[in-house]
Amino acid sequence: MSPACRSKEGAPVPEFSPWHDNSFTYSPPNNEPAPTQRISEDPEFHSLRRAQRRFGVRATVLSVGGFLLYVLLSHSVPGLMNQRLVGHLTLGLALGLGQFLVMAVTSWCYVRHMRSRVDPLARGLGSRLDQHEAHSLRTAASRADAGQTVPPGSRGYRTW
Repeated sequence: MSPACRSKEGAPVPEFSPWHDNSFTYSPPNNEPAPTQRISEDPEFHSLRRAQRRFGVRATVLSVGGFLLYVLLSHSVPGLMNQRLVGHLTLGLALGLGQFLVMAVTSWCYVRHMRSRVDPLARGLGSRLDQHEAHSLRTAASRADAGQTVPPGSRGYRTW
């Protein structure tokens, strides 16, 4: 952090709002300061985002690609799409109804992927964040009980 980003007391001034909602308005006294390190800087958070993104790209390519293939086939090869399979059922109608199946399979795979890979990572991050906040509250309370000076912002309200 550059020397210009320091307060009068010499303490570093954060480059973002230290409050959970990132607002600059007054909030009730029970609003504790956020941890000094953002959760987005955590390597586990990056693996969470990577797992989400990797699956999202695959699901999007499958779903949109299947739909675009259907539209292109309908436009460029209408004779093939009008070919009868059984009774009044044509190949184009069967492929169009198959789009519902593709969406259902994609949704099922999404839910399965989120439950098995992303949700455990998110729960782990959430519990670590809760532990960090509880530790910060215990530290601030023990300082206040010992009569030590509590740094501004750790009491749950802002100083003017």
